[in-house]
Amino acid sequence: MKALQKIWTPARTISVISLIGMLALGACSSSGAASSGSTATSATAAVAAAGTNGDTTAPPTAADALASNAKASHVKDSDWKASDAVDVTLSGTTATSSSDAASVSDGVLTISKAGVYKLSGSFTGKVVVAAGSEDRVILILDNATITSSTGAAIEATSGDDLVLSLEGTSTVTDGTYTGTEDANAAIYADMDLTITGSGTLNVTSGASDAITSKDDLYVLSGTINATASDDGLRGKDSLTVAGGTITVNAGGDALKSDQDNDDTKGYVSIMDGTVTLTSGGDGIDAYTDAIVTGGTLSITSGGGASTGKPSTGSAKGIKAQTYIIVDGGTTTIDAGDDAIHSNGALRLSSGTISAASGDDGVHTEVAAVLDGATVTVTQSNEALEGGLITISDGTVDLTSSDDGINASGSITVEAGLAAVTESSSDSTSTDTTTATDPMAPGGMGPGGGSMEDTGEQITITGGTVTVNANGDGLDSNGSLTISGGTTTVYGPASGANGALDSNGAMSITGGTVIAFATSEMVETPTTTDGQGWVSASATGSAGSTVTITDSSGKTLGTYTSLKAFGNVIYSTSGMTNGSTYTVSVDGTETSATAGEGGRPRLLPRTDGHL
Repeated sequence: MKALQKIWTPARTISVISLIGMLALGACSSSGAASSGSTATSATAAVAAAGTNGDTTAPPTAADALASNAKASHVKDSDWKASDAVDVTLSGTTATSSSDAASVSDGVLTISKAGVYKLSGSFTGKVVVAAGSEDRVILILDNATITSSTGAAIEATSGDDLVLSLEGTSTVTDGTYTGTEDANAAIYADMDLTITGSGTLNVTSGASDAITSKDDLYVLSGTINATASDDGLRGKDSLTVAGGTITVNAGGDALKSDQDNDDTKGYVSIMDGTVTLTSGGDGIDAYTDAIVTGGTLSITSGGGASTGKPSTGSAKGIKAQTYIIVDGGTTTIDAGDDAIHSNGALRLSSGTISAASGDDGVHTEVAAVLDGATVTVTQSNEALEGGLITISDGTVDLTSSDDGINASGSITVEAGLAAVTESSSDSTSTDTTTATDPMAPGGMGPGGGSMEDTGEQITITGGTVTVNANGDGLDSNGSLTISGGTTTVYGPASGANGALDSNGAMSITGGTVIAFATSEMVETPTTTDGQGWVSASATGSAGSTVTITDSSGKTLGTYTSLKAFGNVIYSTSGMTNGSTYTVSVDGTETSATAGEGGRPRLLPRTDGHL
């Protein structure tokens, strides 16, 4: 699947053995990987080289990712008729039906053949589907109440497809578990499971998951209210929400797909519907991809951002191992841990995303591509972090207590896998960021911060980007390139941080850039090629009005700062390096020559950041 998207360049012709050897040396390099000589790291690097993990340096579109994954199996409403249903009347520990395929014994109602069955009434016991391997069984839950004292309440052990069609309001509750059962959910299907209808299903699991399919779980329609001590809805091969209204309150993960032996499976897809998730663990946890193309998605994980990052476990909003792709819909996340977290790459192409996080707002190990979505991070430690960050379109508004945009991570598929493997083997860490590793890009080597260009990139070619950071505004452990769009940076009001910061080359060749920062750590472009830029030692307060004019008195731009500042960097189309411009702060003018001013960073930082 994802091997089709693999792109090899001349720079990647290095052999896997040589690459692993470099990783084992533990030196900071453009691989962006932590040092590791472990067998696990070697194995994952080899897997990446074989092309089975996807190109995490270039995340695909949502359509391409879905097409590359195994198609989710489900039963369409047009594939069966409710008029064919056989009535099954539930009463206490027994049930009656005219069909010999529905039988009751010792509080167990067994459906043994393909067909449509309408269940109504109240049943104390377990409903078991034990049909032929090619059989399709449709259970219409018509104001049915099913309560099991032991294990699953609905358990499908054999058959090809199970459909739950909802009419009226039905309630399903499981019982206690011994811990040895395969069926570990209130509704459990050892086959593909489709949920549809216009009714409501209330599912409660006091000891395990609410709804589980060992194959594909597909929600077409209906209202589902799921409460679980562990996971809410789990489709091992895949979980798809194509419609309906889903509310999950889970002690573990709310939505989950965890197939780990096939890289075309293990994905979660939200296509439509209204989905509200509250979880002690992750809101969405996908072993491969998490893809949102429509609907309204609201996630509260780990108690929300105000609770802060948990000391153990994972409480992320959306988490995936390969790709997170958002191309539509409205997504709101309030997460104790990262709001959006990919161990591979992510792409935010359209739709509206609003996130608050106790840690990172949007985090990826390798590449982050923002090419059209409206992304707002209202609270975070670092708002957007990854090895290769590209913004080409959309509206991006980021607020952070530390860096706003931080290019720190891995820059190759292989290095990303190695870094994730190294991090996951460290029992003292629940995150995959390499920034805390002393020899990783973004980390602190012996004697303090490293100023080495380790290859990470921030590239802004379009869109509207606004950053309000208490740390660095735009911070790259490698290069920083702006060639289009509108970028506004409200940097730190004090401290040894800068509005613009790079260990490598910094260039502004297009677009409009306005950056407010302190006078303590001013960095400017390393080149005067392209359009002009000015760096002026101009001081102002929150609310101050800043106007930039050229030598003829023409106003190039007027801005209001959100915080106090001691320096202004400005660049826009038509400016020429070598020309003189005026930066006025509340009427106080400062003259500056374009292409001059600022200083390179010569000494290691003492605050733990690069």
